This record gives sequence, structure tokens and C-alpha cells, in this order.
Amino acid sequence: MFAIKRELKLNKVETSLMRGNAGFKRFVYNYGLELLTASWSFEDVKASDSKRIDAIKKVLTQVTMQKPEYAWMREYPSTVYQSAFIDLKDAFSKWRKGLGDFPKKKSKKKGDSFSVYKTAGIYLEKGKPALPFTNRVVINAGKIIKLPGLKELRLKERIDFICSSQTFTVSRTADRWFVAFVLDAEKIPPIIHPIKKIGVDLGVKVLATCSDGTFYDMPVTTKKAKIKLGKLQWRNRNKVLGNKKLKIKASNKAKRYYVRLATQHAHVANIRQDATQKMTTDISRKAAVIRIEDLNVSGMIANHKLASAVSNNCFYEIRRQLTYKQPFYATRVELVDRWYPSSKMCSKCHHIQPMGLSERVYRCGGCGNIQDRDENASINLRDAPLSKVGLA
Repeated sequence: MFAIKRELKLNKVETSLMRGNAGFKRFVYNYGLELLTASWSFEDVKASDSKRIDAIKKVLTQVTMQKPEYAWMREYPSTVYQSAFIDLKDAFSKWRKGLGDFPKKKSKKKGDSFSVYKTAGIYLEKGKPALPFTNRVVINAGKIIKLPGLKELRLKERIDFICSSQTFTVSRTADRWFVAFVLDAEKIPPIIHPIKKIGVDLGVKVLATCSDGTFYDMPVTTKKAKIKLGKLQWRNRNKVLGNKKLKIKASNKAKRYYVRLATQHAHVANIRQDATQKMTTDISRKAAVIRIEDLNVSGMIANHKLASAVSNNCFYEIRRQLTYKQPFYATRVELVDRWYPSSKMCSKCHHIQPMGLSERVYRCGGCGNIQDRDENASINLRDAPLSKVGLA
């Protein structure tokens, strides 16, 4: 299974509709979160989080939505609030299992998103099951897409084939809207890789250095975009951006600044995403076994001298992309123990010596080998013993 994401081409009316759906989902999510936490004060009620959320859903549909002041809720598809409760259940389930933090209220500043899906199929007779695939939406090739419960919308980039899906997620990044959906299809992985095993050393000066001699660097445009972002923030450092607690509304110039700021942040993120995606795809296509170091990214970010470079080079994102692309390209990603001295050990005679971060050339004190620090480390990662290697 893999997903397709396309940008929507919306007019002002359609943009208002998307914002309304996102606001409806945000309201329902926060509504459910408040009532669920409030219900914990009744100690005599014994019920799981899932059952409590189901009861809250009934309160929303049978009580809250019937009030005149909440009549606006009926203008939006019912799957929007249903998906909000599903997300709330998943958030509390992850929190109970220790896989995430306690759920927080949704905020408009952190982006808008909502999900819609086709609920029921076509039944031939009462009590008989629905026809196969009737609970799915058929998407024709072209630049038009019909979302369940919403009207037809235009796409900026065409879809080249006929496909079908059930759930559609609409999200906003800055002032751009996107739709994403999952296809029940599998990519055919390659049979042969030119390189059997490769070591990849993620660095600060260079994005990644491979044991076959190739290296990847973050584009220069990233630095230019970050400088532009910094100038934009500095020029607007005294702008009044509004304060809900003090009941100060943001000015029109402040609202335009918010849009420009979000657009510039998205531009920087897109450059990084494009560079890392191209790099991980290239490595996955040419190597069957990929070895990377199990880096302590959170600890490196805690060091203020390394935080900017580590964040800019997306260490964890590269690992995540290489891992999820394994079935697409028939690769195996392996993690080398973080305490393995890949940077301190000579790749030829295995002599170990101390190496400071400022030293960019490895000069072996044993055999006299002179080699680039990152290239030496990538070869050591490739040749690491199996006792120091585990699957990602």
C-alpha cells in the first residue's frame, strides 16, 4: 500500500469550505477531549476510554447538535466528526501504551486538517451484504477529484490512472491545501542491486557520505531560504500579532505576515524533503543492504553547538525514509551500534585513536593512512561485525 498526495486548486468559496470542515473537526476533537478528562472525576463510573468517547459522541449528536447555536454543524459531512473521535481514541491509546504524550487541544496555528470517507455500500436486499468495492470512491484520471460528502474539486497536478480509495485526508500547509489517499496496490521492487552492501555516514558538514565514494550535500538554497526566513522574522519583531488572553485582535498586516512566515517555513521544509527523498531513493536503488549508525539524535540536538546542523541535515528523517522504503526497493536497513568507534577506527588497519569533531581528515597513527573522516567512517559502518549490527 502507498499513498498519493496532490495539491488542490481552490477558489475563495472552496477555501472557506475547507477551513470550515477543519474548524468543525478541531471543535469536535477539543470537545471530546474536555468531556473525556472531565469524566475521570466520577470515580464510581468504570469504563474504558473507548466507551467513554462513544458516549460523548452520542451526547454530541443527540444533545449538542440539536441546539440552535450549533446548527452550523449540520452543514458539514458526518464523517468529519466521526474521524475526529477516531483520532481522539488513537491519541489516548498511544498515550496509555507509552508511545506518545498526553493529547493536547488542536490549534489553528498548527495547521488545518480533516478526513472524510465513504461510509456504506449499495445493498441489494435488506440484510444482504454490500457489493464488493461499493464502499470506495472511484477516482478517474485527470485533474478532478470527488470527495465523499463534498463537491468536485480541482487538482493542480493530474492523476495519470484510474484508482479507488475509501478515506481522504485534506490538510493545509501555509496557504496551500492538499488531499492524500491510500491505494491498495504494491510497488514491484527491483530484482538486482548494483551494490551488495553499503555504509552511509550522516555528517554535519556533508549530508551523507557512502562507502562507495559518493556523497550527498544539502542544497545551497536551504541556507538562502533560512537567511530570508531570519530577515522576515527580524523585520517583524515588533509587530503586534494579537493576544487572545488580552483580547487583542491581530491586525490585517499581522495576518498577512503569518501567511508569509508559514509559506517561508514550508519552503525551507520542502527543500529539505526534496533533498532527503532523492538521496534515500538513490541509495535504495543501488544497494541491497544499507548500514547506518544508530545516532542519539535527541542528545545531539540538546548540544547547542550541533543543534542547528543536526536539525538542518534531518538525521532521523533520513533513517525513517530508508526504513519505510525497504519493501519498495527490496532493501534491508541495518543499524550499527552507536558506541561502535566508526569515526575513531582506521578502515585499513583497525587502529583506534581519539578524533575531535573539528578534525575532518583521519590520519592513522598506526599505518599512516590519510583519508576523509566521513569516508573512513562509512567504510567502517559497512564492514562492522554482525555483533554490532541490528535491523532497523
